[in-house]
Amino acid sequence: MEEIKIPEAWRVLRIQSELVDGIECLSGLGGAVSVFGSARLQADSPYYQEAVQLGAILGKEGVPVITGGGPGIMEAANKGCYATGAASVGLNISLPMEQSHNAFQDVSLAFRYFFVRKFMFVKHAIGFVIFPGGYGTIDELFEALTLVQTNKVRPFPVVLLGSSYW
Repeated sequence: MEEIKIPEAWRVLRIQSELVDGIECLSGLGGAVSVFGSARLQADSPYYQEAVQLGAILGKEGVPVITGGGPGIMEAANKGCYATGAASVGLNISLPMEQSHNAFQDVSLAFRYFFVRKFMFVKHAIGFVIFPGGYGTIDELFEALTLVQTNKVRPFPVVLLGSSYW
């Protein structure tokens, strides 16, 4: 599928639209835990199983779970939270390959711009849980740590799971 070329100035409106849609859709969410990790881990992975358990525990306590909405750890955390009554949120990103939406999202938003999506991960965060992952996971981890360190957000827990990985 060929991307439609738009003038640069109009790109601002597309960005604004993503921000407005995301803020509006999540306005009643309250405090949530954002969960990050590899999109490539399968259901037989111990980390996948831990993420399912984490999502269920948080959901049963009424704490919404926010993930990137894709497969692997994201799917697992959404899956654990999905049937608990707490919101299971997926912040999906349009990528040329790899990203597909998982089926365990009460709220599913699609983003074109990573920086808008990353803003949404942090906006409602009362904590971050980081499972082993790749560059995207590391990027999200350092974004959170930088924002907390520089007092751009109120401090919240950042938990790294899988000590042998980290």
